[in-house]
Amino acid sequence: MPVSVRDVMTSKVRTIAADVTLSEAAKAMSKWKIGSLVILKGGAPIGIITEGDVSKSVARGLDPKSKLGTIKRRELITVDPGEKLEVAARIMAEAGIKKLPVMEGKKLVGIITQTDIVSTSFALVTSLKEMVQARYRPPDFEP
Repeated sequence: MPVSVRDVMTSKVRTIAADVTLSEAAKAMSKWKIGSLVILKGGAPIGIITEGDVSKSVARGLDPKSKLGTIKRRELITVDPGEKLEVAARIMAEAGIKKLPVMEGKKLVGIITQTDIVSTSFALVTSLKEMVQARYRPPDFEP
């Protein structure tokens, strides 16, 4: 049975309002020890801000008091929770992103990261290895 996004995603997603400043977003990520926040406007996800975005913004000289909703960003890329894990990985690779909000219709239900995918893939490979080792017993050779 294929692994779906729902099987791997984190359902507790930290969000932040679009009218919050870049500086406040950085403080929130530090406080919660997380690498991203989904930006909400009127309760709907409109973007995502990451630690990398904060660093790049500061490096470009952007005012830390800039509101998240005013910072230019690309369209929010999302995935459905029922989608196969491989599809989510492909979406992330093609878009060059590391975090992918999970949307069921218009509702934010989770987030999946590259780390989630790698951890799951590693666990699957390890399980397969153990299954193969359990089934395969080399014949006993007598000298």
